[in-house]
Amino acid sequence: MTNDDSAPHNMQYRRLGSSGLKVSALSFGSWVTFDAQLDTGLAGECMEAAWKAGVNFFDNAEAYAGGKSETIMGKVFAEAGWPRHEYVVSTKFFFGIHDGPNMSQTLNRKYLMQAIEGSLTRLDLDFVDIAFCHRSDPDTPMEEVVWAMHDMVDRGFATYWGTSMWSAAELREAHAVAHRLGLRKPVTEQPEYSMLRRTWIEDEYAPLYDELGLGTTIWSPLASGMLTGKYLDGVPDDSRLALPGYEWLGERISNEVDTQRVRNLVPIAEELGCSMAQLAIAWCVKNPNVSTVITGASRVSQVTENLAALEVLDALDEQMMTRIASAIA
Repeated sequence: MTNDDSAPHNMQYRRLGSSGLKVSALSFGSWVTFDAQLDTGLAGECMEAAWKAGVNFFDNAEAYAGGKSETIMGKVFAEAGWPRHEYVVSTKFFFGIHDGPNMSQTLNRKYLMQAIEGSLTRLDLDFVDIAFCHRSDPDTPMEEVVWAMHDMVDRGFATYWGTSMWSAAELREAHAVAHRLGLRKPVTEQPEYSMLRRTWIEDEYAPLYDELGLGTTIWSPLASGMLTGKYLDGVPDDSRLALPGYEWLGERISNEVDTQRVRNLVPIAEELGCSMAQLAIAWCVKNPNVSTVITGASRVSQVTENLAALEVLDALDEQMMTRIASAIA
């Protein structure tokens, strides 16, 4: 991990696992917000604010808003005119945006090779830096998946490939296949991680950081907004939880155990003089096995608040981390 003190908020840049790629400790993702809550103009303002603060990694997925999220992000890149060599962009494949047995919920070669072409067209880019397998696919042989992702990189459509929400056993199998055939291995995994969702990072992948050199680009550091504390008294009308199609997120915040954990964290955030969101994000960044924390925002003020989480890091010493552990136990 390197720390560039000249960057706003003292942005850190961390190696993505054992690869040589460096990503900002805080990154910007488009899930839920792009199209559903943000048009190109506001998305551009949010991305510009993140960029000016030192964020160099922007995360997307083919399935987000049925492809519209990629289109919006692509327009922002084009209008912003940022040098392509200065930013890292990812997309993800599995769920698909077309019906049919070979175009939805699969990682077969036909789907993957057509999906990357569609994403590059929508993003208006020649390549993405990271192509993720958005979920695992038990119906496609691992050898076929690894070959397809290897070829995607080999043909210059992507620079690296990774996985999202794969089991440790599946990751080991992918690495074994790649090693046996001399193919490119996945360098990163994108799991959910927060104070309330710790299993993947802290348990499932625990042996893999050293064993496979696994990097992680974690999502939902605020546990779908629950760790902001704004749902302690119900769901506000302007929340993403009120959006059609996201009712399942609402079900997750009705957990009384998690609600109490959030209440336990409130006095800690007050003592540190930071928001609940900043505490939650800083706590994720503190984990050395987290390469980057993907943040999202529906307005510029949220981007600014999220990025200021880096200013909380120094206060999270061993004693404070122990207190937090007790609060969320």
